[in-house]
Amino acid sequence: MQPDVLQAQAQFHIRQRVRLMVNQYEVLAVNPDGSEGGLLAFAQQKRMAFKEQVTLYTDDTKQQPVLGFKARAVIDLGATYDVTDAAGNPIGLFRKDFKASLLRSTWHVEQPGLGQATGQERSLPVALLRRFIESLSWLPYHFDFTINGQPAFEVVKKWGLRDRYVVTVHQPQLDRRLVIAMAVALDALQAR
Repeated sequence: MQPDVLQAQAQFHIRQRVRLMVNQYEVLAVNPDGSEGGLLAFAQQKRMAFKEQVTLYTDDTKQQPVLGFKARAVIDLGATYDVTDAAGNPIGLFRKDFKASLLRSTWHVEQPGLGQATGQERSLPVALLRRFIESLSWLPYHFDFTINGQPAFEVVKKWGLRDRYVVTVHQPQLDRRLVIAMAVALDALQAR
């Protein structure tokens, strides 16, 4: 994942691989015609970790990490996750807003020098159905993230047998690595 190539992307596709006991995700570029392009990153959630942790690699050989996110605390209803590059340098953070998430999941994303982006499920009825009727947790959802009322990025879960997401970035200064981490976390952590 070359930083300049990645930062030029305005849209990504994320597909969850169906695996027992572990969450895995493919982050794909999007071609000008809207079709899926090449693999940008491969993500795997750490198995049985005391603190939630996901590492993204250049590919599924998992030889070269490119970024990751990890919870600051073991159990925290409004957990904060630090996002770091391969060398462990901070990129930003995201955290769940527990109180606001009681009805509609709400997340805050912070990138140094850019401010806080707040994202919330677009549809209150879908959010309520997903919360109170467990068998409907597969329903597609949309998260809209804004900075000072302006669109920053959005994550749209698509219909399908396995989880697929379209991520669109509207704010050019947003670090795409931070956006990808948040998008993967929406699937990996949403039920928590």
